[in-house]
Amino acid sequence: MIMEWRKSSRSGNTGNCVELRQDLAAVRDSKRPGVTLPASRTAVRELITRLSR
Repeated sequence: MIMEWRKSSRSGNTGNCVELRQDLAAVRDSKRPGVTLPASRTAVRELITRLSR
């Protein structure tokens, strides 16, 4: 099953968004959708935790 890229509901419409995709455990910048940063689920979870502080 291929999942869609998702961004935070707090991102707004500025185009400055970080998007996540669960099936790839990857992160990308919405301005450069062709470039992805693969990461483990643990690393993505830690990133979200640190950013939400």
